[in-house]
Amino acid sequence: MSAPGFWDDSGNSTQVVRQLKNLKSTVDPWQAAFAKYQELQELAGILKDHDRELASGISSDLSALSAEVERLEFKTLLSGEFDHNSAILSINSGAGGTESCDWAEMLFRMYARFAEKHGYVFKIIDALAGEEAGIKNITALIEGEYAYGYLEAERGVHRLVRISPFDANKRRHTSFASVDVIPEIEKDTDLKIDGKDLKIDVYRSKGAGGQSVNTTDSAVRITHIPTGLVAQCQNERSQYQNKQTALKILKSRIYELERKKKEEELLKQYGVEKKKIEWGSQIRSYVMHPYSMVKDHRTDYETANVDKVMDGGLDEFIEAYLKKIKIGK
Repeated sequence: MSAPGFWDDSGNSTQVVRQLKNLKSTVDPWQAAFAKYQELQELAGILKDHDRELASGISSDLSALSAEVERLEFKTLLSGEFDHNSAILSINSGAGGTESCDWAEMLFRMYARFAEKHGYVFKIIDALAGEEAGIKNITALIEGEYAYGYLEAERGVHRLVRISPFDANKRRHTSFASVDVIPEIEKDTDLKIDGKDLKIDVYRSKGAGGQSVNTTDSAVRITHIPTGLVAQCQNERSQYQNKQTALKILKSRIYELERKKKEEELLKQYGVEKKKIEWGSQIRSYVMHPYSMVKDHRTDYETANVDKVMDGGLDEFIEAYLKKIKIGK
């Protein structure tokens, strides 16, 4: 960065600065933790025979520091190419009408609360409301460091079992919703999209009523003709902003599609069969009746505290999944 002419190339300098920031976010906490550990260990040794109460307090600090080091060690698992990127989250309701739409909205709130607890920015890009309640589908951009690395674990089908609030007979219902997570692809990637391959449609945004109604045709839907992939945005203030956001999402989806194709080719080459994510092969079940339990079927991690999970408490599930796929624990 101190080299002459470094800042003349804005594209390259931005990429290097981002890389430096990501590396520092991992290295600096480790160095601080190690320095604190050495300091506490030295003090504990000096005071061991002179002040047992103070030495006990230092031992307690060492235990807390050990927990912090364990948290930092877990973060090193997020070493994938795009793990440090922001995430594009999509939720789609399954079969079941109003029940599934309500479940999709519950999941939307759960991820919004998770993002808030981690200091991420949760921005709705596009949403389609259910006919009676809930949402049919929603796409949101979750901006923050390692958002994709964490939320990648949530990709799959989520199953809910509960007494339906929409059933006058109070019967138990099962609902499904699918969650998809892809990394936000930065502008400095090599992926190029030919403008001739894009079909751009402009339509009227759906407002919330009153002064919130959008009276202009500002919503944008972009279709990538070769792949059939579609991205749309209606929540920005202008047509131009909606178009730029939709292009960003489309670029990420095309990149993810190409990555999956390469991955499937490698799996075929090595004779590995990859299990498809489909209805009936849920990754997690949320049971609210006749008992309370949330269970991840990939790791067998479970908890009876459904309210905590639905309020964004997903860290234990995500950590269990990442540890299993990264280090086999």
